[in-house]
Amino acid sequence: MSRRIRLAVAAVAALAVVGPLGWAWQDSLLPSTYSVMDLGRPDLGGGPDAHVHHGVSVADLTGPAGEPDVAVTLTARRESFVLGGGERMTGYTVNHLSPGPPIRATEGQLVAVTLVNESVADGVTLHWHGVDVPNAEDGVAGVTQDAVPQGGSHVYRFRAGRPGSYWYHSHQVSHEQVRQGLFGALVIEPAGSGPAPGSGSEPGPGQGPGPAGLGPGAVVAGPAGLDVLAPVHTYANLRTVGGRTGTPRVDAAGPVRLRVVNTDNDTVRVTVAGAPYRLLALDARDLHEPGELTGEAVLVPAGGRADLGLVVPSTGPAVRVDLGGVALVLGRPGAAPAPALSPAGTVDPLRYGTPAPLGLDPGRADRRFTLRIGRFPGFVDGRPGVWWTVNGHLFPDVPMFVVREGDTVVMTIVNGSGKAHPMHLHGHHAVILSRDGTPATGSPEWRDSLDVPAGSTYVLAFRADNPGIWMDHCHNLDHAAQGLVAHVAYEGVSEPYRVGRGNAPE
Repeated sequence: MSRRIRLAVAAVAALAVVGPLGWAWQDSLLPSTYSVMDLGRPDLGGGPDAHVHHGVSVADLTGPAGEPDVAVTLTARRESFVLGGGERMTGYTVNHLSPGPPIRATEGQLVAVTLVNESVADGVTLHWHGVDVPNAEDGVAGVTQDAVPQGGSHVYRFRAGRPGSYWYHSHQVSHEQVRQGLFGALVIEPAGSGPAPGSGSEPGPGQGPGPAGLGPGAVVAGPAGLDVLAPVHTYANLRTVGGRTGTPRVDAAGPVRLRVVNTDNDTVRVTVAGAPYRLLALDARDLHEPGELTGEAVLVPAGGRADLGLVVPSTGPAVRVDLGGVALVLGRPGAAPAPALSPAGTVDPLRYGTPAPLGLDPGRADRRFTLRIGRFPGFVDGRPGVWWTVNGHLFPDVPMFVVREGDTVVMTIVNGSGKAHPMHLHGHHAVILSRDGTPATGSPEWRDSLDVPAGSTYVLAFRADNPGIWMDHCHNLDHAAQGLVAHVAYEGVSEPYRVGRGNAPE
């Protein structure tokens, strides 16, 4: 074979390799702006095809008008702030605080929150994590609103629904803004429990939690005992609870409801030493007939919440609650904390408590979807890497799960990616039917944030009762930024916003 022929053969071989790579690179490039409605392909889940086109806009699916019962102004800033242990950080604050001030409302109240962007250059939004708000109030940049630019403001309005523990956070460049402090807690109290205490106060610049406590509004006394908010967050490798490193202390005796809010990217393991406890609620949904626990750990996924009920003894050691690298002490002044314990096991929520009616019939589902999480080398917006996939496709070629209002929906999540993923569906709660083929036998477990370990399969069901375009994504926010995002879209809903042009929803 002559040299010329050998060179020609080599050139053809190179083109055979480089050509498809070049095509894949070109095909992955995103336009400067785009609608999430243009992503991937619709998946009807076995239901009928849509015949209604653009009947209502996301922008019209707003909260109720009228005079609010709870009116709060939250101002987002990029600034230096001090954690409760004295550590100085640079990041994002809400009303000069991180965590931001807790918002407390009572079931049925109309809540109006004015978000002011004082100095966040990339823009900002607020997402009400776990609150099934109307779609226009969901706070996802480029999907349900435009990001609020520096110097701008935006008002969110929603009715305080089911009582429970929630949180709020930015959904604009969220893998950066949330990690660096732009979040806070939200509590909805049951109707008839009395007026919610004030919230949203604005301290001076750089202020944070006091030397021993959990920050303004975190501890509230009520007729049923103390209500204690414990948001867990990691700032630059410093694990905190309520913005404090170390072991903050709350003076307590008698009944306590401890609300653990996991604002991190990974699961938090919670253990209680010094008193038995009950797991009262997960993701703001009460568990049916929760039994007493002693020594077992509770796993709280990224984005998830767990409400623990316990009685702090009036004598003896104080209660110690370990939260994976930080601890909280509940007890009488001066009482030494109980020693940390090694968990006797882990609570399995699918077998905890007793069964109760679901309020829907999964056996008569109108639509059935499968969301398969994988990992594959390729290009995303021209960037090479090993990326997360949804149903075998790289972002943006991910499915749009199409539902009709009133549908009963069954979704199977299969995690074949080799990593755990805490999946978060906006605007809905889903009940877990089975894990790895084993049916749930305990209290119905309704979740908005569910950790799906590597190799696991979960089957969930939910009612499509909140029209809109809703994100369904991994709440390890780095994974979401890397493309582990899908959407649930209702028939007839159009979407006027665009990703890009200052909107980065992740």
